[in-house]
Amino acid sequence: MTTNEQQPLGSPFSATSPVQDITAGLDLSGTSAVVTGGYSGLGLETTRALAAAGAQVLVPARRPDIARAALADVEGCEVIPMDLADLDSVRAGAARISSSLTRIDLLMAVAGVMATPERHVGPGWESQLAANHFGHFTLACELYPLLAAGRARVVVNSSAGHTLTDIRWHDPHFRTGYDKWLAYGQAKTANALFAVHLDALGRGDGVRAFALHPGKIITGLQREMALQEQIDRGWVDEHGNVIGTGFKTPAQGAATGLWAATSPLLDGRGGLYLEDCDIAGVSAPDAPMDDGGVRAYAIDPDAAARLWDLSLAATGATPIAR
Repeated sequence: MTTNEQQPLGSPFSATSPVQDITAGLDLSGTSAVVTGGYSGLGLETTRALAAAGAQVLVPARRPDIARAALADVEGCEVIPMDLADLDSVRAGAARISSSLTRIDLLMAVAGVMATPERHVGPGWESQLAANHFGHFTLACELYPLLAAGRARVVVNSSAGHTLTDIRWHDPHFRTGYDKWLAYGQAKTANALFAVHLDALGRGDGVRAFALHPGKIITGLQREMALQEQIDRGWVDEHGNVIGTGFKTPAQGAATGLWAATSPLLDGRGGLYLEDCDIAGVSAPDAPMDDGGVRAYAIDPDAAARLWDLSLAATGATPIAR
């Protein structure tokens, strides 16, 4: 991938398109999909849309009982217990998925946490980097034989929050000076870089990867933010009703991921950052976050390879041969 490819295609869909527009007339019968976080917010919209189009959907879930209740009316869906912040749990879940499927056509990395209080997990990893990146990284590595068998598309939810910071190579786990928004921004940059290098490694096997910004949406992602903070940011009123400009509905927020997973316009492409159901342009270093686009550092192939090596060393995940 080069920055020359990071340009809009002129998709027939837009920021206001809901998932129903993306999947209209789409037949995914015989397709196997894995959707992390597929039982709430954007993940639930994604699971419902894929299942309605005929796909078999496996949903890894940290809270499997809640997930089963949320998905009780969705046919062709199975919940797999998995905590993305616990790599033993990720490996156990990956083993269970591998015993259930012979291939994966779509891996949708939708689950995430945002702006959480300072926490460290495992051997002292910053928790947002661990849950948002290391967990999905390990899952993809462990499932790679199935992804290759399905010539899968891998779709990773990043965010415009990546504009807050590049990878903090000197201190990725915030040993000092924790800032919940910088930690979130770093994790979202990691999501974008992960897609870049997974695509570089996988394209010979037909595995293509994309990262995306779903848009501004109020979902369970904000669960660890105080209501007053959301009010102060102009997102919601005192009753929690969305009042911010430019916010999408969950159905609109899930649309870019479904477009990434299914659009023939992306055939033969990969390693790209998407937004509003199209390829995003590269943004200037000082451009406001809400202006859209992707920072050059979040699609840099050398940085992506460096993060991949860091992640392999940290997690002990099964390497992917190029």
